[in-house]
Amino acid sequence: MNDLTTQFNNNQPSLHQSQQGVLAQASASREMEEVKGAIFLAKQFPRNSFQSEQRILDACKRPALAQVAMYSYPKGGQRVTGPSIRLAEVLAQNWGNLSFGVKELEQRNGESVAMAYAWDLETNVRVEKTFTVKHSIKAKGSLKQLTDPRDIYEKVANDGSRRLRACILEVIPGDVVEKAVGECTNTLAGNNKGPLKDRVSNALKAFKENYRVTQEMIETKFGYNAESFTEHDYVELIKIFNSLKDGMSKVEDWFDKETGKKQTSKLAADFEKEVTTVAENLAKSE
Repeated sequence: MNDLTTQFNNNQPSLHQSQQGVLAQASASREMEEVKGAIFLAKQFPRNSFQSEQRILDACKRPALAQVAMYSYPKGGQRVTGPSIRLAEVLAQNWGNLSFGVKELEQRNGESVAMAYAWDLETNVRVEKTFTVKHSIKAKGSLKQLTDPRDIYEKVANDGSRRLRACILEVIPGDVVEKAVGECTNTLAGNNKGPLKDRVSNALKAFKENYRVTQEMIETKFGYNAESFTEHDYVELIKIFNSLKDGMSKVEDWFDKETGKKQTSKLAADFEKEVTTVAENLAKSE
């Protein structure tokens, strides 16, 4: 009996190690499938470089972003400036089909090994930087050791942000980055009127409040969704509004008033059809 107990106890570590190996293998397999899926979607839905660039420039017209878009610090008697991590994140988000982030690889002896990366899923261009973060911060002239997991996480994320910024800027085309920086500079100087998306939204609101012209009516006239409006479309919209305001034309000259009614009728018909289908299914089940 004792021999059996001893043998069972001796087998426990190997069983535990085996389970850990299986879990690690399953996790690696899942990550691989996720990567394959992301690459497949990127190939199926490639980015439109022109639209991506326009989204970036539009975002740079927001004062809140422009104020934090650049960093500056003195070095060797000169001032060094460049795109901040906040601007780099906006570039990555609007460029599209780009995977980026900071991963903690392992913790050991009061330090963490982490990796920052940026990966263009379309072109398979990947930039990564591995670095070590000490679990300590300087406070009041001395080093304070970090033991709280949350403090350690924030320290790794903070140190990783600079590496992440560098990775993203190596993947995004340099001319796009320069245009984004220039647009942020113009916004800070007060030379931009605001993002196109916000201006179009305000115009749609003005049409509805003043002339009862809905977004559906405007989209029907232009032939596409308001999300696809360009600067040219916005200018045309303002011209129409001014024409109505000055009494030079009427709503009927520009828009089909029956558009909203037709869509409402269609929704009502679809709803009635769905209710009828549910009632028939219930009757059959009884």
